[in-house]
Amino acid sequence: MTRIWIGRVISALVIAFVLFDTVLHLINIPLVQKASVELGLPVGLAPVIGIIELLCILLYAIPATSVLGAILLTGYLGGAVAAQLRVGNPLFGQILFPIYVGLMVWGGLWLREPRLSKLIPIRISKTSH
Repeated sequence: MTRIWIGRVISALVIAFVLFDTVLHLINIPLVQKASVELGLPVGLAPVIGIIELLCILLYAIPATSVLGAILLTGYLGGAVAAQLRVGNPLFGQILFPIYVGLMVWGGLWLREPRLSKLIPIRISKTSH
């Protein structure tokens, strides 16, 4: 039961972070506009990106569609990595951050969904010395 609650907490943190980012994109604040320009994206796309984020995170938050949401979030975060790589941003500053979020997306889901842990088992090999 502890494992499920840890997964729920991790997932809640992911949901809160993505919802915060969604709101920033939807209202298209100057910080988002500046980041869009730096990444070579049209400033007017920020609300569209926010809607995509919102749909992905809503699917992730609903237990019946959480795996689909995680898959869609993975695609979204992969795009974020590609955008950061394209403009040559620092590896440990911006490029890896979406990967960390993706690990939390799947880690939280893996911990709170026992069927997923059976589908994707993590095995620790025991070596004899």
